[in-house]
Amino acid sequence: MPMADGRPPLMPVAEARQRIIADLPLMPSEDIGLLEGLGRVLAGDLIARRTQPPMAMSAMDGYAVRSADTTQLPVTLTRVGEAPAGGHYPGILGAGQAVRIFTGGPVPEGADAVIIQEDVDASSEADGADIVIKQPGQKGQCIRPAGLDFSAGSVGLPAGRRLTARDIGLAAAMDHPWLTVRRKPRIAVLASGDEIVRPGEPIGANQIVSSNSFALAATITAMGGEPVVIGIAPDDSDGLRSAADAARGCDMLVTTGGASVGQHDLIQTALSDHADDQYRLQVGFWRIAMRPGKPLIFGRLGQMPMLGLPGNPVSTLVCAQIFLRSAIERMLGIAASDDDYDLAILGRALPANDQREDYLRCQLQRDEHGNLVAWPFERQDSSMLSLMSSADCLLVRQPFDQARAVGDSVRILHFGHTAWRF
Repeated sequence: MPMADGRPPLMPVAEARQRIIADLPLMPSEDIGLLEGLGRVLAGDLIARRTQPPMAMSAMDGYAVRSADTTQLPVTLTRVGEAPAGGHYPGILGAGQAVRIFTGGPVPEGADAVIIQEDVDASSEADGADIVIKQPGQKGQCIRPAGLDFSAGSVGLPAGRRLTARDIGLAAAMDHPWLTVRRKPRIAVLASGDEIVRPGEPIGANQIVSSNSFALAATITAMGGEPVVIGIAPDDSDGLRSAADAARGCDMLVTTGGASVGQHDLIQTALSDHADDQYRLQVGFWRIAMRPGKPLIFGRLGQMPMLGLPGNPVSTLVCAQIFLRSAIERMLGIAASDDDYDLAILGRALPANDQREDYLRCQLQRDEHGNLVAWPFERQDSSMLSLMSSADCLLVRQPFDQARAVGDSVRILHFGHTAWRF
């Protein structure tokens, strides 16, 4: 039911997030070079093109032997050749014989163990020389069997995986010079307001420096998207519509500011009255039961999804963490996950919460037992960007959460893994 003032009721955070990602498009695939793969998201399973190792190989420097020849020690064997890495011994190892072998060298046919060189006395490195084995060999000892790491045709990396530096190494080992990944979603960023100017520009007596476009562009990049910064739109309908036109062709438009209900908050009214019928804003919902970030809008500008974020810097970044990140991950084909949520011990008492889901900026410490302790900042004003920069996480409080005492278990949200994480 509408509220007494005619406005829609506040929507729960979980419902808002689900509605945002429900019908977002999956980005098409593209091929890139392996060296460009860090942070990109695989569009399909990456299949091993070879078996690793391709044959049984020695894990140590030593001598390849038949384990049956080492049951009674010491035993003297005859060196008949060698198997270096990148080479091989062409014969079949017979009784009483040994092959000098090096790490990565193919194990000769007939051998089933490798005796490390420290357990062998060798009078000469020449073929035909006698060597003395001082320790027994067990079948498979110091041998890496074929396919120990992976086999041709096996799935090495699954679709929807954001590639780390470790994954790039595995893809190379599987013999993939190219990768098929999801195209980065192009996300337009538009700030609005007569009160804001770009960093470095002349500042009027009643103006402030805009940070939201830059913070959002960096956030989009870190989350795997491609930001398209449009600039700052003035607080008039024509200026907003003109600026929004610059987002045509992008996969999503994100606005900041102008999402509330004040006289100068024009996002809904201006874009809903666009002269182009195919580019008018259709609002899906607005006003979320969260703090900070209540005046959030989601809808479509023509066919393009639009996310209208609040203008306060902290509200912008918190909403980006909750909603924009989920949207980008859906467009990239990354499965939803709660991996960035964790439990911590509360370091400072909190009063009971009201009807909104609360996101408190916190710093984290470890106590003497190694437990995470969350220390919410005493002041949580949504204009205080310095505290957002100093925070380690967000403490999440459900609506109507009871008063919390020091030592209570609380839920925290880490700021998430970026595309550049190792």
